[in-house]
Amino acid sequence: MFPEDRVLVAYVPQPADFEIIQTENWYRIPQKQAPKGLHAEYFAFYFGRRFGPEKWAIHYYAPQLGHELTTRLALFPDQPDHPRAQEMYYKVQLGPLQKLPQPIVSLRWRRVTFIHTTWDRFMDASEINDLFVDGEPYVDRLYATLKERGIQAERNYEVRESGSGYWLPLVVWCRNGRIDLTHDQLTQQQNDLDKLVARIAEQVAQYGGLASPLDASGKM
Repeated sequence: MFPEDRVLVAYVPQPADFEIIQTENWYRIPQKQAPKGLHAEYFAFYFGRRFGPEKWAIHYYAPQLGHELTTRLALFPDQPDHPRAQEMYYKVQLGPLQKLPQPIVSLRWRRVTFIHTTWDRFMDASEINDLFVDGEPYVDRLYATLKERGIQAERNYEVRESGSGYWLPLVVWCRNGRIDLTHDQLTQQQNDLDKLVARIAEQVAQYGGLASPLDASGKM
């Protein structure tokens, strides 16, 4: 294990999917949805809403041993009539499954398909936002500074409006609204980090303070 080893966080929607990971040591990815970074040294698994008290968190990871391209029918020969039976999937072979000492949680429900991160960030993370490595260095600094001052921001946040969507590098959820930080705003203000943090803190106060995060059960 090296700090620069790659970790790919992958979504597991159903307990039945995780049972395959546990008992057969493989994970499937539709070819048309396959992310870059399929060669990551480790895979980690983010549980969806059907996992009860373990939902919206990463509890397990495993080393990747390799992968192959095959049909869904080859993966599930007892389902010949499935509508995607002939579609192509990557079958990712996994080593022994490991459980984290403490789960990496999502403080606020968010849709996660894949997150690329590194081993050192994965081992140090306490929540999902700590994992992101694809932001600009200034975004990293701003996120870390806000966190140090007790302001929890969401990274790489998808906004859906009028049937379309876009991504924001950072948002801060408040009791009475949301503070959006766009790429243009961050580019214009990257020379005065302290001033921007102070302005965000003022906006948080104007919006009634920070919204409550999710508790362990996934409730607000």
